[in-house]
Amino acid sequence: MGFAREHEFLKELGLGPRNPGCFVAGNWRGSGPTASSVNPANNKIIAEVTEASIQDYEDGMRACNEAAKLWMQIPAPKRGEIVRQIGEALRTKLQHLGRLVSLEMGKILPEGIGEVQEIIDMCDYAVGLSRQLNGSIIPSERPNHMMMEMWNPLGIVGVITAFNFPCAVLGWNACIALVCGNCVVWKGAPTTPLITIAMTEIVAGVLAKNNLPGAIFTAFCGGAEIGQAIAEDTRIPLVSFTGSTKVGLMVQQTVNARFGKCLLELSGNNAIVVMDDADIQLAARSVLFAAVGTAGQRCTTCRRLLLHESIYQTFLDQLISVYKQVKIGDPLEKGTLLGPLHTRASRENFEKGIRTIKSQAWNILIGGSVIESEGNFVQPTVVEISPNASVVKEELFAPVLYVMKFQTLKEAIEVNNSVPQGLSSSIFTRRPDIIFKWLGPHGSDCGIVNVNIPTNGAEIGGAFGGEKATGGGREAGSDSWKQYMRRSTCTINYGSELPLAQGINFG
Repeated sequence: MGFAREHEFLKELGLGPRNPGCFVAGNWRGSGPTASSVNPANNKIIAEVTEASIQDYEDGMRACNEAAKLWMQIPAPKRGEIVRQIGEALRTKLQHLGRLVSLEMGKILPEGIGEVQEIIDMCDYAVGLSRQLNGSIIPSERPNHMMMEMWNPLGIVGVITAFNFPCAVLGWNACIALVCGNCVVWKGAPTTPLITIAMTEIVAGVLAKNNLPGAIFTAFCGGAEIGQAIAEDTRIPLVSFTGSTKVGLMVQQTVNARFGKCLLELSGNNAIVVMDDADIQLAARSVLFAAVGTAGQRCTTCRRLLLHESIYQTFLDQLISVYKQVKIGDPLEKGTLLGPLHTRASRENFEKGIRTIKSQAWNILIGGSVIESEGNFVQPTVVEISPNASVVKEELFAPVLYVMKFQTLKEAIEVNNSVPQGLSSSIFTRRPDIIFKWLGPHGSDCGIVNVNIPTNGAEIGGAFGGEKATGGGREAGSDSWKQYMRRSTCTINYGSELPLAQGINFG
């Protein structure tokens, strides 16, 4: 069996029609079940992958645990040089990798290439960070004493990623974890195994070129069994999990039961608020990208649109107009704005959501149907609804936008904050008093709080993550690196006396 002609480029990424799905101790293998990678645009098989067994996992972890002893002793700037080389290797494969992301996940090609670029950007960021993992010098109240903070590696970081960003989220975690001195154990999404393999091939090549153990970066294709093993494994001090709130809570409970640390990136239910003084055209373009981009399958997708009553109909008319112009089709074709949902199950979930909306008699302004084809295509949908409707509180992972009306800023903020999730939010206004109210303690309760930009498309320089049922984790920039290290407060007595803190006299 060979590749279909349009898939020949996959050979440039080290992929074949059949692929071992575990990178263990520097070698490819796999003794678990065989899984198929499926193109969501036509539901045809791209290639097959042999997933990990528990024995593969155990062998991989044993080698990774040994490699961690070496990797954590290498100076941080030298580790940064390895990550720099990973970034350079990714640059040479940018177009091919981006095309694979688009093919296997279903997002349009510019977004696929953009996702790989995000990892390259993270590599650049991490290289600089490798020389800035700074501790603090703290004044001691005792004479001839010095206090300071030291940051040391955790050892191994487990990274469990989701299908919607099958490699970018790895980049947020792995680039930082590696420069911080940790080995990485990655379980990619079960439905995007080719991306897991192609990314790992690139990292493995850089490690081999530098005569470093391949086990520094260990990867598994597999399902819940491998994810459960990572969550339970006491050799992994930190587990980063991206996925649904339901599964994330189970991961957190398992990791916490062994006193490990969890970094959670879970569901979002993000709102855009459009005030009466907003730039309507700017806001409409932003809502289109936020609600339709990645077929509504970003955790930062805009799912709720709050419009001031005075501009409500004007804005809706303009939004519906641009919705009608959205080109739906093959994500690899130029000009496509909306590709397929990722799986048939995703399409069925969309249909189920639409049935619920109709059963509650809400008004579908546009869309609301699947598109009959071989693939998982659906219409981008806009629904007039009450903010109190039960369906609004849930995350329907599809291009469905709920629109609602408000009168005051206070009301809009209350609606924004009324859902269990707390990832991203944005307001469109020109008024400084509204902006700073929105950003302040009585404003949006989300981890990402924007003004005059969409809810999605975050830059890597800031910490990414959300509050409440979104999990509280922070990845990528700012001081997110501190989660990947162990902090020690160190007090050194360089004198000959033993003064005690708080002035205690003990004999």
